[in-house]
Amino acid sequence: MEAVMKKFVLLHYGFEKPTPDIMAAWGKWFETFKDNIVDNIGPFVGGREISKAGSKELPLERDSITGFTIMRAGSLDEAEEMAQSNPYISSIRIYEVMSR
Repeated sequence: MEAVMKKFVLLHYGFEKPTPDIMAAWGKWFETFKDNIVDNIGPFVGGREISKAGSKELPLERDSITGFTIMRAGSLDEAEEMAQSNPYISSIRIYEVMSR
């Protein structure tokens, strides 16, 4: 019996102007986990935060969310293991997607 795969969202934080080395590292990571990746959105190019206090521009910087990847993994630990080799800029946050 095959293990049940769950979905996880990896939120990518941090921005640096992409260099050829950074782009190559991302390409290698995507190729390594292509069978686990459901979708990848990004890079983001700017945005706004909307709150009760109004809205403000969100510049790209080290604390910005710059994209996300949806992956399949057997557990949160397995998803974290895959994320450890990601060439992230500042950090990655991982959330399990609740099944419906």
